[in-house]
Amino acid sequence: MQFAVPPRKSPGALHARSSFLTLQRRRQLKTIAVLSVALLAVFFLLSQLSYTSTGSRAVSLGASTSSVVIVTVLDRATYSEKYLQKIIANRENYAERHGYTNFFANLSDYDSYVGHSPRSWSIVPAVRHAMAKNPSSTYFFHLDAHALFMNPSESLEAHLLNKRRLETLMRRDVPVVPPDSIIKTFAHLRPEDIDLMVTNDAGDLNTGSFVLRQGDFARFLLDTWFDPLYRSYNFAKAETHTLEHIVQWHPTVLARIALIPQRVINAYSKDSPSAAVDGTYKDGDLIIRFFGCDMDPKRSCESELDAYYNLWTKKLKLE
Repeated sequence: MQFAVPPRKSPGALHARSSFLTLQRRRQLKTIAVLSVALLAVFFLLSQLSYTSTGSRAVSLGASTSSVVIVTVLDRATYSEKYLQKIIANRENYAERHGYTNFFANLSDYDSYVGHSPRSWSIVPAVRHAMAKNPSSTYFFHLDAHALFMNPSESLEAHLLNKRRLETLMRRDVPVVPPDSIIKTFAHLRPEDIDLMVTNDAGDLNTGSFVLRQGDFARFLLDTWFDPLYRSYNFAKAETHTLEHIVQWHPTVLARIALIPQRVINAYSKDSPSAAVDGTYKDGDLIIRFFGCDMDPKRSCESELDAYYNLWTKKLKLE
């Protein structure tokens, strides 16, 4: 039996088929190459647009990330919204002028952290909270709510933070706690050593107005300051006396502190008690603070602030 054998293809037929396949393959490769180039071009354009957009955002973010954050803790349960809005308006005007950021917190936000301790302790977690929210900012200026910026044209850099300016303000070899604490500020400190700028009044370091530079020391200080052990001591002036204790017993903390004249960032109103010598507000000072207005039943924070708020608004109109 013979089986049918497929006819042998001639070399010409094979060559023709091979040529056809090669031509077809070339066309396919050419099409793929053209499409690849087109896709690469599209990706390149998109990447450039993305780069430009991202770059623009980065520049914008850098421009809007301020060097200074003003931290204010508001007691909304105690004070009227009208009163609080005046404080907020004053802070926002000052921050906008100088490219700063405001961090407004509610006193009640930190009740669970403070626990049974006095609510004034809330300033410590509030500053830590502000740092977490603004990791690129350098300085955090805690200012008590019962205070106003009265010299809006003066920036914090020119007024305090500039190294040359700070050099002239640092009070060296003076009692940390007036009038006669045996622990004194170091005489050899330089502006570049400083992480905490604070004032004292006639009797205490005052925590109602201070500037803290972000960094490892700041985090260490806030954690130490807010330690439950210290809060359990029941110091008469809570967080104020705790900070005094830390500063006087820990030279590594004292070595990072600049004690500055009270009127620089903490000038008291004429009705406030315990002002240091030359610690009462004078026209032209950056800040007026109505210290103690919330503790004296004979005083009214809202009434005292109104008079200076009206004076501030008049200054704005004259600019």
